Amino acid sequence: MESTTQLENIEIFADSSKANDHGEARDEIEIEKREIPLEDEEDEEDDTDDITETSSSVTDKSSINDDVVKILQPHSLLPKPEAPRGLSNPNNNNNDDNDMSLIPGASSIGKFIRERSNEFSVAIVKRLSSLKENSKDDKDKDNDNENDVTQFDLSGLKVIVKHKNDMELKGRISFFSRSNCRDSTAVRRFFREKGLKFVEINIEVYPEREKELVERTGTSSVPQIFFNDKLFGGLVALNSLRNSGGFDQRVKEMLSTKCPSNDAAPASPVYGFDDQEEESTDEMVSIVKVLRQRLPIQDRLMRMKIVKNCFSGREMVEVLIHHFDCGRKKAVYIGLQLGRKHFIHHVFGENDFEDGNHFYRFLEHEPFIPKCFNFRGSINDSEPKPATMIAQRLTKIMTAMLESYASDDRRHVDYTGISNSEEFRRYVNLAQELHRVNLLALSENEKLAFFLNLYNAMVIHAVIRIGCPEGVIDRRFFFSDFQYLVGGYPYSLNIINHGILRNNRRAPYSLVKPFGTGDKRLELAPAKVNPLVHFGLCNGTRSSPTVRFFSPEGVESELRCAARDFFLGDGMEVDLEKRTVYLTRIIKWCNVDFGNDKEILKWILNYLDATKSGLLTHLLGDGGPINIVYQDYNWSLNS
Repeated sequence: MESTTQLENIEIFADSSKANDHGEARDEIEIEKREIPLEDEEDEEDDTDDITETSSSVTDKSSINDDVVKILQPHSLLPKPEAPRGLSNPNNNNNDDNDMSLIPGASSIGKFIRERSNEFSVAIVKRLSSLKENSKDDKDKDNDNENDVTQFDLSGLKVIVKHKNDMELKGRISFFSRSNCRDSTAVRRFFREKGLKFVEINIEVYPEREKELVERTGTSSVPQIFFNDKLFGGLVALNSLRNSGGFDQRVKEMLSTKCPSNDAAPASPVYGFDDQEEESTDEMVSIVKVLRQRLPIQDRLMRMKIVKNCFSGREMVEVLIHHFDCGRKKAVYIGLQLGRKHFIHHVFGENDFEDGNHFYRFLEHEPFIPKCFNFRGSINDSEPKPATMIAQRLTKIMTAMLESYASDDRRHVDYTGISNSEEFRRYVNLAQELHRVNLLALSENEKLAFFLNLYNAMVIHAVIRIGCPEGVIDRRFFFSDFQYLVGGYPYSLNIINHGILRNNRRAPYSLVKPFGTGDKRLELAPAKVNPLVHFGLCNGTRSSPTVRFFSPEGVESELRCAARDFFLGDGMEVDLEKRTVYLTRIIKWCNVDFGNDKEILKWILNYLDATKSGLLTHLLGDGGPINIVYQDYNWSLNS
């Protein structure tokens, strides 16, 4: 019978206390357990004796070359043999060697194990000595590989050496950046690959810091890198130092002292506080405050329905005439202005304002308001900023979030990191600027980019607030009930996708259109549906296109790029032998946007790489039948 014994997982560290005082790296030795075969014995009782003798022998210390290596004892739960009755020495209970000497064959087994232990110790210590010498010689050459893992085998053991990074920086690396800047992205990626901590000051997220950037560098161009309070330069300077091989030494020299506490170095961004901006109060706010206090707001029965919190146009005109000393014509004009600025709405959405027995209510009393996730207790009564300005700021903040909390290919998003970020906090606050924004002032491309970006931003917000839509019920709430208040009206993900971008077409498995007749949101829908929009919308799942944000001036070309990236991945596959094309289920759900099967395949040809395009062209050209199979949709979260 072949008996085995196992060495527990142990870690041995070379005695490098002196080396550490000089800043040298310490080698960490990790030893995996491996079975050691022993000689066959005559009976099973000797197996137990083997383990006991091992326990006795491995507690010894081997001193070789002044290095001490400790071998840990076997697990305490292993059984310890006892000498047969009548052979034990009652006067020497603590002498294990005398007891073991009474067991036949135990001394020879113990001698064998002690020899093997000594061999292991000698081999390990010799290897450690050679590693320490080699690491000293090659330290200057291999600074870029300090985190590499060296692996080698010894007889009966497998030893892994991990070189620890000894670069302990006391100072601070900081750099100014912008959203959607390739040079800033390159700097950020380089620092991450080097494992260096840094402070990024994105002047799109913190616009008040742009003035500081100009004062420190004399230019507003980014990136600009600082080592403590010293300006290092931009991407060109970083690439030059990296290519020369002196980056690590330069960083160590410049950051060997702590960052000064005065204003000499760029300060880290302050979290939890918004920038102080001049808010212009809407000229109609003073009138609205009087109307909110003086109007008889009541629940009324109209058209067999109970309409809550409403007032008549006649009542509002009387209040305006009495409190502002104006004529009836002037009062009606004021009512029209209040309706166009979305302070008040007709209860059935039929007109802006008319005198008489027509009923209205304030925007904050609309029944959809509690469902809007960008509504936080009160309506934004400030003068609405231009829609282009708000859209641009939202896009820059969301882009900054993705650059910090998404993978480089944007296929994976760190929603937990986003939820705890300053960028997300500022985004949520900025989303309140959408309450009464005038979207009709946007051009066609600006509308397209705005709703694409708003959809993708709302998905991130929805995932953080209510989670990923995996079940049928969850998907209904996710796409239909998660809403934003934008321009005085509610917008859900379904409204944006199927009502606006698809020009009021039915959603999959739905019998009704998003908008009814006379809905004023239809004025924002494009005249012609662009099927490329389906590849610019990310719903937070693994089968959806990657998340991205679009610019108004390049939205068409960016959508074409998004479609090519999607079909280059898992969105489309061709099996030439089976004459089958595998397509994303998104096309099946919205096939009315693409046409019949043959038109779909011809349309896709414009967005394929050379390989897939050649295969599909071959199938379309030989006149044979082509099978289209729609892939299963993966609803799991793209985190």
